[in-house]
Amino acid sequence: MGKVVHSNIENYKSLLKNYIANQDEQSLYGVDMVSKSFLKNNILPEEIVNLHIQVLQELYPDLSEDIKHSMDFLLEAMISYGIKQQEIQTLKEQQMAIKSEISVAASMQETLLKADIPSIDGLEIGAISVPAHQMNGDYYHFVKGKNGTLGLAIADVIGKGIPAALCMSMIKYAIDSYPEESMAPKMILENLNRVVERNVDSSMFITMIYAQYLPQSRRLIFSSAGHEPGYYYNKANDRFEELKTKGLALGVLPDVQYQEYRVDLDQDDMVIFLTDGVTECREEGQFIEVDEVLDVIKRFKDHPAQEIVNQVYKHFERLQGFQLRDDFTLIILRKKV
Repeated sequence: MGKVVHSNIENYKSLLKNYIANQDEQSLYGVDMVSKSFLKNNILPEEIVNLHIQVLQELYPDLSEDIKHSMDFLLEAMISYGIKQQEIQTLKEQQMAIKSEISVAASMQETLLKADIPSIDGLEIGAISVPAHQMNGDYYHFVKGKNGTLGLAIADVIGKGIPAALCMSMIKYAIDSYPEESMAPKMILENLNRVVERNVDSSMFITMIYAQYLPQSRRLIFSSAGHEPGYYYNKANDRFEELKTKGLALGVLPDVQYQEYRVDLDQDDMVIFLTDGVTECREEGQFIEVDEVLDVIKRFKDHPAQEIVNQVYKHFERLQGFQLRDDFTLIILRKKV
């Protein structure tokens, strides 16, 4: 009890003696003041119990053996309690440190992977990406070519947290490093697949669609690496069509070859790209059907592309009680005059 000053010991003894005799509230108020002093001096629970035993024995030398044994039992219980309390405090401090690190990493990810929507003649673009937690396992990126073309990447890392964020950064800067003449979708995915397969842990792989829009021909060319299918909205017949693709996720095998697909866009036609966090929204524990996503898009089809993606997100955010189960990324390209 070296940490407890003599005055506190005497004060505690006086308060205990007075409370045993009178059970008054003034003594309890005094205990509150002494407790603050104990906290200030980092006194452990077992030290307080030991002090209590010493004071009892001093006040009542003839204390029964049963009471003494019960107090010894209480002392052992408090020793165990104190150890557990210290362990919990250590865990809380570690948890706070991890949360702080994740917060810094999330801020860095937002800065490194920030994607500005470019202005492309004859094309309207809407994009939204919202993480379910601090770190975003989804990613999208736009590359505007010198001849007015648009490159678009949308990806989902199988694996979350800080490793996923680092992986996304690697993908972004790899794409930015490619010369414009090498921006054909199949070439992009084949090059990225080699990068991921050689540099990313085998437990982590990436699904991706890379698309290139050619404004002069009004044509969208795209390739898929195991990603969620896109959808084409034909304004003339007011129908959606699934853009069926084949392709292995990035990082699974080396030297994979990817196919290219194309769709020609007329006035007010749309192409929708998304991640599985959109189609795996849940209503009452059940996954929604993709038709519901397309129905919401159709409901707002006359609005600007950015407003459409915002409205789709708001719809499914409400549906899930404002608690996303997975990262949510949705991109819409619409052909305009």
